[in-house]
Amino acid sequence: MLALVREHDAEQALLERDADERRRRGVTFRGLAAEYVEWLEHVKGAKPSTLRDHRLLLAEPGQAYRRGKGVSRGLVMAALGDRPAREVTTRDVEDLLRSVSSTGVAPRTVNKVRQLVSAIFNYGMRPSTYGLVMNPAAHADRRAEPERGPLAFYSPEQLEALAHSLAAGAHRDPSRRALSDDEIAARAREDVQDAELARVAAYAGLRRGELVALRWRDIDFAGRKIIVRRALSGDTELRSTKSRRAREVPLPDQAAAALDRLSRRDEFTGPDDYVFPNRFGRRLDPSALRRRFERARDAAGLEPLRFHDYADLLIMPTWLRKPALRAVIAA
Repeated sequence: MLALVREHDAEQALLERDADERRRRGVTFRGLAAEYVEWLEHVKGAKPSTLRDHRLLLAEPGQAYRRGKGVSRGLVMAALGDRPAREVTTRDVEDLLRSVSSTGVAPRTVNKVRQLVSAIFNYGMRPSTYGLVMNPAAHADRRAEPERGPLAFYSPEQLEALAHSLAAGAHRDPSRRALSDDEIAARAREDVQDAELARVAAYAGLRRGELVALRWRDIDFAGRKIIVRRALSGDTELRSTKSRRAREVPLPDQAAAALDRLSRRDEFTGPDDYVFPNRFGRRLDPSALRRRFERARDAAGLEPLRFHDYADLLIMPTWLRKPALRAVIAA
């Protein structure tokens, strides 16, 4: 019994010494990063897409991707994860950024890593957290990003070529034939809807996440406007847009005509129904939509604009898409 008591006392003393050492050295970068992401989610209400991107950059080495094949290199955690946050230096951050850059990613990606590390240390400097005395990422060099090229956009003729390519199902694999007449008809309806979505995206200037979350009660034909109340962030539909508030978008004739044609279909036209649903009335998959757009774009022989650029770069330059001028266009 005496031996057991002594063994227990020795273990407790070791645990207390370890705890004292941890308190002396402070939180590790891994612990600080985890607290920062949790604070962003539960206190600041960050969007799911933002949290997803942060967690991807802060993944552990070898961690499997949430989707698809492969594992994360975990460069941030490999470099800083076990280090006490108070002991991380600007040189350590610079070494990390050089390591990220050596993988061949764009300067913008390197700057995103720098920005995230800096935000984590800023959180750690708060009096309510760990009171760190400095942010080692603040003086790390930011990479020069290339200037944007000339503004590119599709003409109305090019847009119609894209819409016709979608409506004709040019994005579909011809080797995967429909199994029945009903399937052929269902695919044809989907293709026509994609074509109308392209027109609404271009003429009304809605983003992809806003398009897939759009419902019929958001369309005001009489007032000639679209009220954008929701958007998709990650896999979550939020009752706010990128600007965190609803906004009204003028409804030009071309977009209004596309929506009017869709409103005449036999189903999914109730106030709470999605304007652009899948064949079961549920929300479209944005990733699948992007892939269909890209394949139809390539089939039409058009310049490779991304869907992300679509709402901002099609039909007319950005300076013509200001609300006041778009109201004139809608009129």
